[in-house]
Amino acid sequence: MIREILISVRPYQWVKNVLVFAALIFSLSFLDPRAIQLSILVFVSFCLVSGSVYLINDIRDKRADSLHPVKKRRPIASGRLPVGIALAAFFAFLSTGLFLAYLANWKTLFLIGVYLALNLGYSFGLKRVVILDVMIVAIGFLIRAMAGAYAIDVAVSPWLFICTLLLALLLVLGKRRQELAMMEEQAGVHRKSLEEYSLPFIDGLMFVSAGAAIVTYSLYTIADEVVARFHTQWLIATTPLAIYGIFRYLYLVYIKEQGGDPTKMMIMDKAFVINGLLWVAMIFSILFYAKNIA
Repeated sequence: MIREILISVRPYQWVKNVLVFAALIFSLSFLDPRAIQLSILVFVSFCLVSGSVYLINDIRDKRADSLHPVKKRRPIASGRLPVGIALAAFFAFLSTGLFLAYLANWKTLFLIGVYLALNLGYSFGLKRVVILDVMIVAIGFLIRAMAGAYAIDVAVSPWLFICTLLLALLLVLGKRRQELAMMEEQAGVHRKSLEEYSLPFIDGLMFVSAGAAIVTYSLYTIADEVVARFHTQWLIATTPLAIYGIFRYLYLVYIKEQGGDPTKMMIMDKAFVINGLLWVAMIFSILFYAKNIA
């Protein structure tokens, strides 16, 4: 049962929660032990709360998932994990996660509460509303980034806000596209909102999101206030890596047809992982160098 619970909370999805560290890096707080401690605390909190959301979502979608060619193998959908035990695990993960958020500060607890409310609303009906279903999932990514900022008491950058939202929309739309392409006529049975989507419509939204994300990130690196804050103009050097990452994601979705699980797809793709590590290393190097010579 423990193994089935761990599978159900999707540990590999916890990579999404690294967004809480964005504020730690871009506020130059990564040398502050207290800020690092709080960021890790919020990261663990999101892992537990998001895990509880996956559990309740699988319980709610048990019947629909049983009709999906891949999701029918999930522990709850297949019957390997009884609903009663899954509910107990849900409350255990949720209560622990909320307690850790409380230890950070009340703002972080509030944001995780909003994240939880949105996801419960999504699980119990809002996921059937076209476009809103995509927006809710994307906002979940945004809340992670904001919670990381509030935990260490730094201002939420408008650049961080909009760029995170656009990238999240790109990821969610890629998943919807794969579901629609895979399920075809049965797509609406698995996910009601898919009846309102079409591949050309999703493709258009994806290209708009990808292009806007590239422009937003590029403008961020050369914005006067960003250059003044970090005392460097060299953040623009990271734009080729950011553009490659977005293009690589589109390649995996459209050419390799692997968009069904964006997180697994990206962490399993060596080129994407190497590019991401290089981007992080370059960001750290530029900011650390600028901080020391300022």
